Amino acid sequence: MRQILLVAPILIPLVATAATALLWSRPTAQRLFGLAAAIGLVAATLALLAEVISGGMMVGQMGNWPAPFGISLVVDHLAAAMLAITGLMGLVVAVYAMGPGAQERDRAGFQPLFHALLMGVAGAFTTGDLFNLYVWFEVMLIASFGLLVLDRTREQIDGGIRYVMLNLVGTTFFLLAVGLVYGLTGTLNLADLARVAPQVENQGALAAVGVLLLVSFGAKAAVFPLFNWLPASYHTASMPVAAIFAALLTKVGVYAIIRIFTLVFAHDQALFGPIIGVIAMATMVVGVLGAAAHYDVRRILSFHIISQIGYMLVGVALMTPLAIAGSVLYVIHHIVVKANLFLVAGAMRQVGGSFALARLGGLWVTRPLLGLAFLIPALSLAGIPPLSGFWGKLVVIRSGLEAEAYVLAFVALGVGLLTLYSMVKIWNEAFWKAAPESEAPPAAWTPAQRLATFAPIVLLCGVTLVIGLWTEPFAAFSIAAAESLLDREGYIAAVLGTNPIQLTEAVP
Repeated sequence: MRQILLVAPILIPLVATAATALLWSRPTAQRLFGLAAAIGLVAATLALLAEVISGGMMVGQMGNWPAPFGISLVVDHLAAAMLAITGLMGLVVAVYAMGPGAQERDRAGFQPLFHALLMGVAGAFTTGDLFNLYVWFEVMLIASFGLLVLDRTREQIDGGIRYVMLNLVGTTFFLLAVGLVYGLTGTLNLADLARVAPQVENQGALAAVGVLLLVSFGAKAAVFPLFNWLPASYHTASMPVAAIFAALLTKVGVYAIIRIFTLVFAHDQALFGPIIGVIAMATMVVGVLGAAAHYDVRRILSFHIISQIGYMLVGVALMTPLAIAGSVLYVIHHIVVKANLFLVAGAMRQVGGSFALARLGGLWVTRPLLGLAFLIPALSLAGIPPLSGFWGKLVVIRSGLEAEAYVLAFVALGVGLLTLYSMVKIWNEAFWKAAPESEAPPAAWTPAQRLATFAPIVLLCGVTLVIGLWTEPFAAFSIAAAESLLDREGYIAAVLGTNPIQLTEAVP
């Protein structure tokens, strides 16, 4: 049963990708099958999370090849949480995508591309070796490019080209790093790398490879100075696509940084810790300043994706249990909040006729429930208590103070205040000020479209409130995840066994 749960997050979207492609000429059946697959993915990932919480790390060797020679799938607390949140995001976006514009998106290939993206994300979270992490990155890149240019507008093509070109640079660095790692260590299995990396004679060359990996993962995570592709492309996507991108794509890069630099390069923390700390601070500041400068809802939210990535890197920069727990809690909170803000932005566009704040107004009078649905994730993103973002920021800032990283803690606090400014700007312009004279007529939604639009928004608002008001189990889980990430020997033993096979013992 455990092995079935281990591969289910990959197999379910794989089957959905193939089935929805075959159902191309039957859009209703295609849409229902995609929704059923999303429900199945949620159920499988929640069951996997429960199994990890109760029974510990899960490891599977594909084809019964022993590690490090075969393909290993490894799910610990962090991976299980990321898979569960992926399933939740897949479900809410699948429902939201059944709202206005569903037929046009489905005719353009939304369903198979969407499930292919979920498959790539799940594969990246479960893989236990560096090369297959690269493979899953490529699956994500292909699927995400197709989703980005789904409407085939000039703006989307331009944004898609920038997105692909800059991400290809990152994956090129990744592939180069994979070859160098294998040349230096003779292995690509993450557990085996963690075992042999401290023993490599040429530590300088290994550190250079670590820099290459940091560049490639940083490009995927949109950290400073590798973030330009994100604000150049995300605002061009349709809202269901932008929401799933905002929730998951950059978080795969963050996950890779956390995984690799707490496991493989943990012995070189004195070098990489300060570097990642500076990157985290610069990412926070640049992102929040970009958001403060713009007056388009999509661009503001896109820049805030960048700024919030900095908080998630604090754990790797400080490498303390509290800091890593804060990063885990912040990632979970941010995925829910940021996806919800893009879903709300889509609803604002439907009822207000524009994403430009100058053309919006009066929505609090005409759509008070939409205003409330915006306030909950917006204030959470800014870190207002008692919402989920407050607890994430609190743990991150406290960990910085305890580690005497006062500059990092001060920057994190200041960025939170500027984030509040951006959210208040959207509120004042779109909801509080009077509606402009050229106000667009309200969207003509069918009851089914209205339900598909607002049910995911309400659900994610509820999740944000639960995390904020019932924080203890989420904090306890984050601490357990941090302890698991710092237990390198436990990871190595779980994957390789207590007596790892040496490379010289390999059978020809």
